Amino acid sequence: MDRFEKAAETLMGVKDTGHSKGFQILVRQIGESKTKHEEDRIIKKEATFLKETIGSPSITSNQMKEFLVRLVYCEMLGHDVSWGYIHAVKLTQSLNVAEKRIGYLASTLLLHEKHELNMLLVNTLQKDLKSANMVEVSTALIVIGKLIGGEMAPAVLPLVQEKLVHSKVLVRKKAVLAMQHFAHIDSSLVSHLENDFRRILSDPDPGVMEASLLLFHDLIKEKPLPYKDLVGSFVYILDQVISRKLPNEFDYHGVPAPWIQMKLLRILAILGADDTKLHLERFAQWKGGVFAVDTTHSP
Repeated sequence: MDRFEKAAETLMGVKDTGHSKGFQILVRQIGESKTKHEEDRIIKKEATFLKETIGSPSITSNQMKEFLVRLVYCEMLGHDVSWGYIHAVKLTQSLNVAEKRIGYLASTLLLHEKHELNMLLVNTLQKDLKSANMVEVSTALIVIGKLIGGEMAPAVLPLVQEKLVHSKVLVRKKAVLAMQHFAHIDSSLVSHLENDFRRILSDPDPGVMEASLLLFHDLIKEKPLPYKDLVGSFVYILDQVISRKLPNEFDYHGVPAPWIQMKLLRILAILGADDTKLHLERFAQWKGGVFAVDTTHSP
C-alpha cells in the first residue's frame, strides 16, 4: 500500500474504502509516474474533472467523500484546488456523522487558521459542541484547535469551557487542548478561566491532567508569577508519578510516565528560575524518578 492509499484510508476513516475504479486508476497512475511532468499532467487532468463534476447536484454522499479525497491529493501534490474548499466546508454540515468527520478532516487539511472560509465553520462548530453525540463534540474540539483563530475564538470559547467538565474523558482532554490552542494564540483570551484550569489539574483522569500540563506550561512560560502557588501541586503530581501511582500504560520501558515527568520539570524549572533550593530539590526528585526503572521489565 503506497502513501496515497494510506492517506485515502485516513480521510475516509475506514479500512475498506470501496473506491471507484476511476479513483484506483488515479492512485495507480500517480504511483507509476516516472517524472514530475508526467505527475503534473495526471493531476491537472484530475483537477479539471473535479472542478467540472464536484458541484453537480446529482452527486451522492459516497461520491462527495471520494471527490474530497481526490481533491486533497491534488493539494498534496502542489496544485491549486482552492475552488473546491467550499465543498469540504459544506460537508461538515451533514447530519451523517461519518460524512461530517470527513468534511472536517478535509477542511483541516485544506484550510489554515486565517482562511476566510473558517467563518462558515463557526455556526457548525457551535452546533456540534452542543450535540449529545460525543464523536461530534470531540471532532469539533479538534477542528477548533487547528482552524479557529483569535478573532473567532470568543464565538466558541464559552462552549469549549463547558466541555472542561464533560462526563467523557476524551471530551475533557480535547477541550483542554483547545484551550491550550487559545492560550498559545493570545493568553488574554483565557485569562478569566484560571480557576477552571486549576481544577483540571486535579482531574481524576491522568490523561486529562497530562493535557493540562501543556496548557499550564504555555501560561507559566509567559507569566510565571500568578502560578507560583501551584509549585506544591506540581511537586505532588511529580511525587505521585515517581511513586508509580499512575496506571502502567503511562510507563515507558520501566520508567514511570517519563513524558509527564519532563513536562513537570519544565514547568518547575520556569517557576524556580530564581530559586536555587527549589532547583536542587527538583533535581533530586527527578534523579530518583528517572532511574527508578522497573528491572523486571523486559523490552
